[in-house]
Amino acid sequence: SQWYWSYEYSDNLEFSNEPLIFDSYMIQEDDLLMGQFRLLEVDNRVIVPTNSHIRILITASDVLHSWAIPSLGIKLDACPGRLNQTSMFIKREGIFYGQCSEI
Repeated sequence: SQWYWSYEYSDNLEFSNEPLIFDSYMIQEDDLLMGQFRLLEVDNRVIVPTNSHIRILITASDVLHSWAIPSLGIKLDACPGRLNQTSMFIKREGIFYGQCSEI
């Protein structure tokens, strides 16, 4: 499966000497459970705190990508050889689906 994002929690250092790094792959349609959303469900969800300022840094290793969380109004381009950033402040708990917004 080529549809994935890699994440790194660099602020994890208070719990460990190493940052927490993991990949999040989209669940294939044949593997979805009842009630799960096609093209949105992943095997490892990103968990972010509420009522905290969150800085997001993004890049790409191959081609231009566009990472988005539409329900939060976030969209950020991931460009090879470039580091882009944005920030967010989430006031409410919930499940917010991220996606590649341009193919």
